[in-house]
Amino acid sequence: MIHTRFPITARLVMASLFAFVLALPARAIDIQQVTSPGGIKAWLVENHDIPFTALDIAFRGGASLDAKGKRGAINLMTATLEEGAGEKNSQQFAEAEEALAAQFGFDVGDDSLDISARMLTENRDKSVDLLREALVNPRFDQSAIERVRQQVLAVIASSKQDPNDIAGEKFREITYGDHPYGSSLNGTTESVKGLTREDLFEAKDRVMTRDHMVVSAVGDITPEELGPMLDKLLGDLPAKGADMPPPADPSFKGGVTTVDFDSPQSVVMFGQKGIGLKDPDFFAAYVLNQILGAGGFSSRLMDEVREKRGLTYGIASYIVDKDLAKTWQGSFASANEKVAEAISVVKEQWKKAATGKVTDKELEDAKTYLTGAYPLRFDGNGTIAGILTGMQLNDMAPSYIDTRNDKVNAVTKEDIQRVAKRILNPDNLTFVVVGRPQGLN
Repeated sequence: MIHTRFPITARLVMASLFAFVLALPARAIDIQQVTSPGGIKAWLVENHDIPFTALDIAFRGGASLDAKGKRGAINLMTATLEEGAGEKNSQQFAEAEEALAAQFGFDVGDDSLDISARMLTENRDKSVDLLREALVNPRFDQSAIERVRQQVLAVIASSKQDPNDIAGEKFREITYGDHPYGSSLNGTTESVKGLTREDLFEAKDRVMTRDHMVVSAVGDITPEELGPMLDKLLGDLPAKGADMPPPADPSFKGGVTTVDFDSPQSVVMFGQKGIGLKDPDFFAAYVLNQILGAGGFSSRLMDEVREKRGLTYGIASYIVDKDLAKTWQGSFASANEKVAEAISVVKEQWKKAATGKVTDKELEDAKTYLTGAYPLRFDGNGTIAGILTGMQLNDMAPSYIDTRNDKVNAVTKEDIQRVAKRILNPDNLTFVVVGRPQGLN
């Protein structure tokens, strides 16, 4: 959940600054590794063109660190962090954030809890003081908890009526079982209703700790300024949090699981075991996936399922590299009377991809897109700070930015054949269908 609050004047100030944050060539990014006097490590990219700094903090583990029987606690805690801190209640905290023209964001996923901060140089010290209160001294007032709890319960209730959410929930359940990945980080209606104020404090101490933390900063700040700032902001967090969950063993046995849902069309999710970034064959798989289903209208799945047969408006495949499990997934929606044929075509294309045979044009087009699109990601201080944090979470070296496109360009047809035969398994491709499909066995 991300909270942003801006008065109009503040929005205009920040918007004008963002307009001057031009896209930087990836190779122009100079990453410095900074260690604060108190031992907090961070990556820094200095950019003094404008008086603005983006800070990105992530805590490994995210919602997967919920205590047993407290599913949804870390999500509720994250959403309540800036609903009052220190001597400020929720409204006073929001007013202080607005007055500083600062922007704080709080979000949580299966693998990390992420905090972003955007602040003007002239207000940086006061902005850090305010953010520190949210991170170190949140109030978790009962009135704020109840307000946010009702919002979470509304999300849970809405999800039960959304076929995409239902498909995701069933897919997680059959793939991961009792592992934290196997259930929604929102929790259930029952678990969220049972959470107490004390549970939120405990949830915070499980995940928001220095041993789980990675930090990036981009903008108008020097290493000499960043170090003391990090000690002030983060030095009083607990040293150690909860242990990480064990690796998941995703279960893909093939076949189709159908969930009845009254709708003229069905939502389909499919998947099998995948491959992670640290695998030496990852980039070959990445290029193959671009050819198979990530390349939009130039991908095989889009061409065969939509363009040639008109069975869907859109279909995509994607490699999901989670910290504790690697999967290769896809999704689409189709009319109930057409979904059986669409699934049959997906199986055929998956079987064809498993041979690893690609044309020279497919390989060249995939490389051209993947290498050409990469520099466009670096389109602002905040975005770059987020990328650097993601790299640290994945234990990547700063040099990755300089070498990533070389690794894509080095992929050969033989590499793709090898990884396709090793990873893709059409017999284990597992489907979840939510709707009232016709003709499925």
